[in-house]
Amino acid sequence: MAEGTEALLIPAAGAVVWRPGRAGPEIVLVHRPRYDDWSYPKGKCEPGEHVLRTAIREVREETGLGVVLGRALSPSVYPTKAGTKHVSYWAARHIQSFGFVSNDEVDDVRWLPAATAHEQLTYERDVALLGEFRSGPASTVPMILLRHAAAGSKVAVAGDAAATAAADLARPLEAGGEADAKILAGLLASYGECQVISSAAQRCVATVRPYAETMGVPIQVEPAFTDTPGSAPDAGAERVTSLAASRVPTLICAHRENLPVLIDAAFTALGAGPPRAKPLGKGEFWVLQSASGELVSAERHDPDK
Repeated sequence: MAEGTEALLIPAAGAVVWRPGRAGPEIVLVHRPRYDDWSYPKGKCEPGEHVLRTAIREVREETGLGVVLGRALSPSVYPTKAGTKHVSYWAARHIQSFGFVSNDEVDDVRWLPAATAHEQLTYERDVALLGEFRSGPASTVPMILLRHAAAGSKVAVAGDAAATAAADLARPLEAGGEADAKILAGLLASYGECQVISSAAQRCVATVRPYAETMGVPIQVEPAFTDTPGSAPDAGAERVTSLAASRVPTLICAHRENLPVLIDAAFTALGAGPPRAKPLGKGEFWVLQSASGELVSAERHDPDK
């Protein structure tokens, strides 16, 4: 290994792609002629590419399949000649087939029962990942909690609290926030179609609008998620608890001020303790995946990383 490469981290992403089978889930494996191995579809992140986009792209390029990401799985970290590769993995449900074309990188794709696929896998790390996949639910429900993207500064109207509150609700996204909203649409689409519930604030609605338009779903404005003078945090927490119990894929967009309460309520409703993490930055989001009303994975993403 060349001097210095031991410190080079190579980000990559992939998925354990599954579909329902007669005797349980079936998963897809790919054969790479260059290495004569069988593994999961995966690949390196392109410069500036988010790992969520990498996972979706690599699955489609290597298998011809469209997928929706489910619960996060443990990453695979291992040395290569170029540096240390860090592969982020998700369980991913097959939703569409675009057609596989054999090529120099992947020349065969096979669907196999998850119960026996370990016999085909080449690497022990992939066998361990299969065991993790099989030890949990294949199908999960996402709840995404998002902080709005960058907006203009607050403007106070001297002596008029009502006017100040109205002006705050009307604050639009900055140019950078609008760009992030478009990026977020692509990242959030990785988790499929969710109902979209937003604070009434313009900056929140504008943040989720590109995703809602992409998915073809309406934006539901929720007063309980709107941060205004005198708003009751308990109302927002109760609404989140109700949404978690509904087991419907859901995207919530709210504010720095009330998101900690909403996030804690979501974790608690799904049977987990509140996360010990710093507050979300603008445009950041939590993805909580649950099955049978219980949390099975939690991941946090920044659209710029």
